[in-house]
Amino acid sequence: MKFSYNWLQDYFEEELPELEKISDGIVFHSFEIEDIERAGEDKIFDIKILPDRAHDCLSHWGIAKELSAIFNLKIKEKEYKVFENKPTKLEIKIEDEKCLRYMGRIVKNIKVTESPKWLKEKLNAIGQKSINNIVDAANFVMFDLGQPIHCFDLDKLESSKIIVRNGEMGEKITTLDKKEVNLDDSILIIADVKDSLAIAGIKGGNKAEVDFNTKNIVIEVANFNATTTRRTSKKIGIYTDAVKRYENEISPELCEKVMNAITDLIWELTGGEVEDIVDIYPRKVQGKEVSVSVDYINKYLGADFSKEEIENVWIKLNFEYKKDDNIFTISVPFTRLDINLSCDLVEEVGRILGYDKIKETAPEINKNTKANETFSKILFARNKLLNEGYSEVMTYAFCDKGEVEVLASASDKKFLRNNLSDGLRESLKLNQLNGPLLGINKIKIFEIGTVFLKDKEEMHVAYNEKKEIKEMSLDEFILKFPEYSVKNLASIEFLLEKVLPLGSPRQDLKKQEFKSWSIYPFITRDVAVWMTEGEDSEILRKLIKDNATSLLVKEPYLFDSFTKSGRTSYGFRLVFQSYEKTLTDDEINIIMDKIGHKIKENSSWELR
Repeated sequence: MKFSYNWLQDYFEEELPELEKISDGIVFHSFEIEDIERAGEDKIFDIKILPDRAHDCLSHWGIAKELSAIFNLKIKEKEYKVFENKPTKLEIKIEDEKCLRYMGRIVKNIKVTESPKWLKEKLNAIGQKSINNIVDAANFVMFDLGQPIHCFDLDKLESSKIIVRNGEMGEKITTLDKKEVNLDDSILIIADVKDSLAIAGIKGGNKAEVDFNTKNIVIEVANFNATTTRRTSKKIGIYTDAVKRYENEISPELCEKVMNAITDLIWELTGGEVEDIVDIYPRKVQGKEVSVSVDYINKYLGADFSKEEIENVWIKLNFEYKKDDNIFTISVPFTRLDINLSCDLVEEVGRILGYDKIKETAPEINKNTKANETFSKILFARNKLLNEGYSEVMTYAFCDKGEVEVLASASDKKFLRNNLSDGLRESLKLNQLNGPLLGINKIKIFEIGTVFLKDKEEMHVAYNEKKEIKEMSLDEFILKFPEYSVKNLASIEFLLEKVLPLGSPRQDLKKQEFKSWSIYPFITRDVAVWMTEGEDSEILRKLIKDNATSLLVKEPYLFDSFTKSGRTSYGFRLVFQSYEKTLTDDEINIIMDKIGHKIKENSSWELR
């Protein structure tokens, strides 16, 4: 969801931190930020809200509460106008339990116009199109507080009675975007005494659409079952911002706050006569309490946070709580549907205080525990081969021939492999093609994996040695090294002291900084030069490098040398590649000609 920096600022008296600081705070304590863009004088965050927090954070209010906790800022709760009691003729009837709460309110003698500049700017900043002041007000409050709202034109209803019921077979509704939807008894709808008015929690119908001629409206703030809303949305192929919120579940307790907010905003924009609220709430949600101790938190985080540090988390999150010695009992806010168990509170402490505050400590290992036999064998084989300079590859288990056929598989991959050699052989060919670019003369690769025979499965090891592929069962591989018997491999202590070090990086390997590779193909060229015997080949290597231009992506490396009749021939390989395009032979030939001319300037050298 997109969030406006300026909109969030409305929740605070203090000025919010700079863009980068807010971004870091959200990323390290709450959510991933997918994009940040500027919209005029505003900054827009595209924040990836995960499903476990969608019920309270698909709203500016929700993110404002996160910022309040992360940066220890006092949030400014908005106050809404309280309207005098005014009797209403509005009736609401709920016929199906898929509707958890329905609040309705009539506002008469309003004036529907274009929205004021400030409202248009708020919505435009997060990619929402302005319709009119009533529709815009409903959208604004939804993106502000996270609760969908719908407004009906009261004068287009058959009466002032609204019914929440299931659709009927053969019944149809035309939505606001002119899509005709076939209803049935699995689809919850909002209706008057005659026709359907909206698909509950999904989309309004065009019968009671609010337009510039509307004088009287009914405001709907309701709550619907998350599962059935999602199912209906998929069934009819309509997905809206309302569905996104309902399908992730919203607390019915939010309805009252939102009704007050939307009424206040509509009255501010249009004036009018506000009637009493009709609230049908069949099964009121009961508050919940969750307890957690300081010891429990520190045990599961592997931390040593003090009682005061943990208590400060509840204060930052604005959680009401009671404490009894080292035990906290939290009164869970109605918006936090994700908090149900002690472990949920542990997560809150970890993310708010910061996971970087938790010391890295390795768990204690019981060396008397018996190791998993298969795992130990694989670990040994892998580390042994890594230690000998091999690199591990993983090839496909599906292939075009074998002893075990797979049903409903791709037409060219119908079988499970009965060996590792075929896949390793293909991998070897591909890796050899890139050998020059990688600066590797000899490709050494291996694979450890399952092969599927007609009557059994076996774990095999395969690797290349000289020009051959060698393959054997995992057990046969281990038998080649008597000192690493199965008995030894069953010992945790032996694994730690003898097997694990085998896979450690070789000390002779230089640390290299990663550089992104080019997507374009490379070209290789070889240069061989006769030099006086005893003359340093480094002089030639430097000359080649200095004249090869920036297209040379690998240091010239010596691949051949021999001495004859008082002279030594040195052969260097050059690898050229561009990050911008595919190079041509003509471009490389120009560079090679330049190198050749420089070599000929030394009268004692001769190009071969």
